[in-house]
Amino acid sequence: MAFPLFVRVKQELEGPALADVTAEIHQKISRLPLQDKVKPGQSIAITAGSRGITGIDRIIQAVVRECTALGLKPFIVPAMGSHGGATAAGQRLLLEHYGITESAMGCEIRSNMDAVQIGEVKGIPVFCDRHAWQADHIAVVGRVKPHTDFENEIESGLFKMMSIGLGKQHGAEIYHRAGHHYGYAEVFPLVGKYLLEKGKVLFGLPVVENGYGRTARIEAVLPADFYETEKELLVQARSWLGRLPFTELDFLIVDEMGKNISGTGMDPNVIGRPCIQKPAGCPRVRQLLIRDLTPESGGNCLGIGMADLTTKRLFDKISRTTTNINVITTGALDLAKVPMYFETDEKAVTTALNMIGLTPPEQARAVRIINTLHITEMDVSVPLLEEVKRNPRLSLVGSPRPLPFDSAGNLQPFRERRGLTE
Repeated sequence: MAFPLFVRVKQELEGPALADVTAEIHQKISRLPLQDKVKPGQSIAITAGSRGITGIDRIIQAVVRECTALGLKPFIVPAMGSHGGATAAGQRLLLEHYGITESAMGCEIRSNMDAVQIGEVKGIPVFCDRHAWQADHIAVVGRVKPHTDFENEIESGLFKMMSIGLGKQHGAEIYHRAGHHYGYAEVFPLVGKYLLEKGKVLFGLPVVENGYGRTARIEAVLPADFYETEKELLVQARSWLGRLPFTELDFLIVDEMGKNISGTGMDPNVIGRPCIQKPAGCPRVRQLLIRDLTPESGGNCLGIGMADLTTKRLFDKISRTTTNINVITTGALDLAKVPMYFETDEKAVTTALNMIGLTPPEQARAVRIINTLHITEMDVSVPLLEEVKRNPRLSLVGSPRPLPFDSAGNLQPFRERRGLTE
């Protein structure tokens, strides 16, 4: 079969980048009237999630320092629902992947899966991490971005951290069930507001990244300002979100998926596939091949159901135990359905290009990306070059070449895999 030729393309994305994240955090937290809200020696739980947020270790470390300067005794709690196999050790290990260790942070990490019920809202029991609830205060740290599963004025950010994150596996499962009944857009903010009303939360630190995945904006906010601030930051985050610069594709190759890349392994905002309560977007992709699973995922392949084809390489890395826990928690059964898988990339590509309708394979509108978090570089097929040339944000690198299969029939690395938290 004749495959299309591909050209490396660079994409220019939007958004500023903070020069000194630590200094920004100090400046923003210092502006809050916190001194009269705390007493020396009081404890404060700082949330740390499971996403691949750039420099999250430096961000958490800076928050620890600011809390210590206030005379508080900080500790870190993993706020990540059922991730890490829904075990205390697994969640601690996820934090270690991001450089969040007790020695590096200078404080204790209290990882457990115990959640206490602190009340009820609209018939939904509200849970909170036991260690966080026993603390005198809570600091909520999280990235604000478009959610993978639904659309609303509040999506993924502080409110999700307070509900799905601090709810641990039990709370996250109940909130997802309630979300299937009422809609995620209503449930997650509702639970977060209830926690805020209890008075435990001292402040929040929402983080926004630019299209390159670098820290672009950080705010420090009091509980009363959580909703309006997150609402504003989501608009900003959505405008900076990196997307594929095409509306119609015959074939999309994604080299890797993973929980450290997106809650759904691949971000539906990038690949255009519908996800739970989120409608389909752009690009419209006929066939999607996912080639591999990141080691940071611990075998969790949630999101693979959005692909049409995969590889035995990925299949062999799947942990059904870890994946099933996540699936049962979210109730999103379709996201874990494994598509056809092939022994080699070449067989998968050949099959996909045979299923794009009447378009000859060599004329396929095709794109290859590393993952949905890093789309500043991509390989695009020659039939897309006219669109590339008309787009001022795109520039060509090199000349057309065949897909780089090795002697075993597998694609050579796009480039050396970079850290997702650099």
